[in-house]
Amino acid sequence: MKLNIPSSTTKITSNFLEKKSIELFIKRDDQIHEVVSGNKWRKLKYNFQEAHHQGYEKLLSFGGRHSNHLHALSYAAHSLGFQSIGVVRGANKNVDSPTLLFCESNNMKLHYIDKELYRFHKYDENFLTSLRNVFGDFYLIPEGGSNVFGIKGCKEIMNEMNFDFDYICCAVGTGCTAAGLIQAKKMNQKFLGFCPFVKVEEQKSTILSHFQSAYYNDWEIIPDNHFGGFGKINSNLIKFIQQFYDDFNIKLDLVYMGKLFYHLFDLIDKDFFSKKTRIIVVHSGGLQGLSGFNFKYS
Repeated sequence: MKLNIPSSTTKITSNFLEKKSIELFIKRDDQIHEVVSGNKWRKLKYNFQEAHHQGYEKLLSFGGRHSNHLHALSYAAHSLGFQSIGVVRGANKNVDSPTLLFCESNNMKLHYIDKELYRFHKYDENFLTSLRNVFGDFYLIPEGGSNVFGIKGCKEIMNEMNFDFDYICCAVGTGCTAAGLIQAKKMNQKFLGFCPFVKVEEQKSTILSHFQSAYYNDWEIIPDNHFGGFGKINSNLIKFIQQFYDDFNIKLDLVYMGKLFYHLFDLIDKDFFSKKTRIIVVHSGGLQGLSGFNFKYS
């Protein structure tokens, strides 16, 4: 695979940002690769290396019907000579989404389980043993690539920043990218994570679990206070994303990046940031998810 790393950084300007005296930059990880874009390669890179080092030929991970992670994993695994298995949350195997059809086109084997098992027991040793009985031995990549190897890859984002800034922002799902950025940022920099959930306690706990014994400060998680939670959208969000593309020629998805910028612009409008603040946002991709919404709301 040909990867565009380091990814570029784009400064966006508007009358609104000038009025508020805010400098806003976007780290264009969405341009790393046409399929394995955003933070996906960052989180998979060292997991692939570790799987190869341990001699594994099969990779197994988890996700939903529109999972950006499984979408990227299937393609990258196929390209790099691995077999892949996707354990799918609560999906009806008779109603495949465009994402899962793409995964199957990359020879990913799909295994469907109910939502309760997925949420509470997917990492239980007995369940993993049952999966090995079905598929043979495999290298386990947690949902979203969220482990020490995923965090290691995400920390490298900070190595590509060649200018000073005050805030770094990203969308928060499994918390892997957030943990990497928080650990790698400088002491005088603050982190804002934008979470597509209304309640963020679980995401905060997950991020904290990655810190082990070290203490990290100056970070905050912003919940979805406008749209009602994960996967929820309305006409305001759709209009915002369309206007954002018209203004800056940058595509955003509806689950993560669209909500991030909607909430960020709302904070700027409410003077959450002091004047002359420099903000950089990591664009974590996820654009393939737009096909899922087109499929769902067609």
